[in-house]
Amino acid sequence: MGILNDLWLGLQEFGHFLPILMMLIGVIVGIMVGVLPGLSPSIGVALMLPVTYGLDPISALVLLVSVYLSSNYGGSITAIAINTPGTPGAVATTFDGYELTKQGKPLYALMTSLTASTMGGIIGTIILILFSVPLAWLALSFESYEYFALGVFGLTIISSLAGKSPLKGFISSGIGLLLITIGFDTQLPFSRFSMGIPDLADGITFIPALIGLFALGEIFYSIEKGENLESRKAAKVDLSQSLPLKELLKLKYVMLKSSLIGTLVGCIPGAGGTIATFIAYDNAKNSSKHPEEFGKGSLEGVAAPEAANNGSVGGALVPLLTLGIPGSASTAVLIGALMIHKLNPGPQLFDKEPGLVYGIFISLFFANIFMFFVGLMGNRLWIKIIAAPKSLLYPIILALSFIGSYFIQNSVFDVGICIAFGILGWIMKRGDFPTAPVILGLILGKMIEENLRLSLLKGEWIDFFTRPGSLIIIILAMVSFFLPYIKKRISKVNIR
Repeated sequence: MGILNDLWLGLQEFGHFLPILMMLIGVIVGIMVGVLPGLSPSIGVALMLPVTYGLDPISALVLLVSVYLSSNYGGSITAIAINTPGTPGAVATTFDGYELTKQGKPLYALMTSLTASTMGGIIGTIILILFSVPLAWLALSFESYEYFALGVFGLTIISSLAGKSPLKGFISSGIGLLLITIGFDTQLPFSRFSMGIPDLADGITFIPALIGLFALGEIFYSIEKGENLESRKAAKVDLSQSLPLKELLKLKYVMLKSSLIGTLVGCIPGAGGTIATFIAYDNAKNSSKHPEEFGKGSLEGVAAPEAANNGSVGGALVPLLTLGIPGSASTAVLIGALMIHKLNPGPQLFDKEPGLVYGIFISLFFANIFMFFVGLMGNRLWIKIIAAPKSLLYPIILALSFIGSYFIQNSVFDVGICIAFGILGWIMKRGDFPTAPVILGLILGKMIEENLRLSLLKGEWIDFFTRPGSLIIIILAMVSFFLPYIKKRISKVNIR
């Protein structure tokens, strides 16, 4: 009865004109933020923070969480349309989403992404409402040993991303792991491998690298192949096409499982939705009846990362609201918003302001529904953009890539990083090396190194196997790594 009472208080807080208006504005702004390469959810939330100064607490927080939620979905639009992840969490969506676009089925990918994002967001919100306090304490039990194990678990996904050549996948991830060593040492106060370049002292800026590797790499490779710039495969798209409902219903279990993965990983401070998307993608591929379709236009390959990405939003709010610990960069900005309005996140917030907390929960639920209808109306627009001739589309992508890279830190050097990674992406595509493991190495490298060194300072190697949490994750990592090879062996035996 306590939760029902709190939900009623939350509905009274949220059920006014201004909070609902802020939710609507937040969803539209968030989708626009996600679509623009270089503007991550955390940047979108930070950009909207000054707007909240004159608002009441519930309206301000509803606006910010709506931007946070919908920008996670918005990143999938460009990932599917032009192979450019609008946000880091949309990287895994490019693997199958862009393949569907090349096959003339962008609406299939867009509809799957929208449905999975909505379902992931709603499931994450329900879990947030029902289990926020126990999940927060579970996340708080994680130490450096568990974070290291989680990073290793993430790296095992390379076997799913490597395609036909696992060796090339591991070489690609090795490039990412090597590049992440550039910049300040995780334990000692000096910069490594920066070659005396001040802009590299703090390491390679992630977003320009991401944009360059995917967007520019694809453009350079297409130009080299000598494709007719006035033609475009996706231009043959039938605008009357629609994804049959029965196809979406087939994905319900993948969406549910991936939503749970996203929420649980999102609960862990510092893990983030990007790691959750790779884990969900790998899990979906390993449990699929048709794993051979992944990377070639699988709807499951689109649904899994998108459900996990939006599910992680509810998860990231768990440690923020219950313990005052930001679970992601976006929730770190939300802490600032709470403090601006003289609210202290933590257990006392649930006691002193239950209406506010549950008003945020309710707003997330309705924001997902509104996001679905806005996305539904926008799908036809995205398809028209996809069908544009390359001679028009490529300059726009280049301009957005350079602008997005520059405004991360107002740095021309970051534009150079974007171009350099574009060249790297082009070279890798020429050699048929997968580019996704490079991003995986960049995401997980620092997390693995920092927590490994910290763990060894505190104890011994054996501690990784004596702590239940880290041991369970290491076992899961081993299963994740070897399962594709075991299944391949079994299938060969059955054929014989």
